[in-house]
Amino acid sequence: MNQQIVKDMNVLGAFCGKRDIQKLSTIELNQKYGIKQVDVMVLFGGSILCGGDLLAEAIQNKIAKQYVIVGGFGHTTETLRQKVQAIYPTIHTDGCSEAEIFQQYIHTRYGLTVDHLECRSTNCGNNITYLLELLKEKQIDFENILLCQDATMQRRMEAGMRKYVSDSIQVLSYATYQVKVIEQENQWNYDNQPYGMWEMERYVTLLMGEISRLSDNEEGYGPKGKNFIAHVEIPKDVMEAFERLKKVYGEKIREANPLYAG
Repeated sequence: MNQQIVKDMNVLGAFCGKRDIQKLSTIELNQKYGIKQVDVMVLFGGSILCGGDLLAEAIQNKIAKQYVIVGGFGHTTETLRQKVQAIYPTIHTDGCSEAEIFQQYIHTRYGLTVDHLECRSTNCGNNITYLLELLKEKQIDFENILLCQDATMQRRMEAGMRKYVSDSIQVLSYATYQVKVIEQENQWNYDNQPYGMWEMERYVTLLMGEISRLSDNEEGYGPKGKNFIAHVEIPKDVMEAFERLKKVYGEKIREANPLYAG
């Protein structure tokens, strides 16, 4: 039973944590898409802390023409504050948005800054709409955009962007980490430990909440439901894994917090 549970969790994790290129390099972009740089790269504040390291790597590799951090106050903000404070006590986090915290983090650790911050958003939906408002306000035209979000929420973030931009815009995904759950001595661990990774229970809760949201039915976020995101095709093996996990972890499906409805 445990082996099947672990396998099913990893099926969900692989599906949600989409990456369109193998690494953040201009060579990868050129080989796969024929472009030397993306017009805009965005890190979303819902990511764990390693998202900041990934952003710094991308800036150093000159993968984009413009860099943006998006994130106001949401269900992941307090965890981010605690993680940053534990490692860098000099970074001010009280009252700061996710975008401001990540900006301080990459400046403190790498001496880097991004071009723009979006600090108002409270959920994945207005992460996208406020981002697009910011790009319009700054007169930043783009033919392609690279989105980087926590692996549990990456596919939904891409679907949110696809709802609002035309088909001519190339939307690329690069989840901020890739991880597998493994069983060791009757305990579940990660095969590698990304910087600032969620506790296992939180990771399971986030994963379980995603498939319901990605579903294009009356309860989901797709066009046939709440219409927050574009249609997402969920493969049969992913739905089967989710249905098996619901029998064990149904109570861990994360409900949307009305405080962050926006």
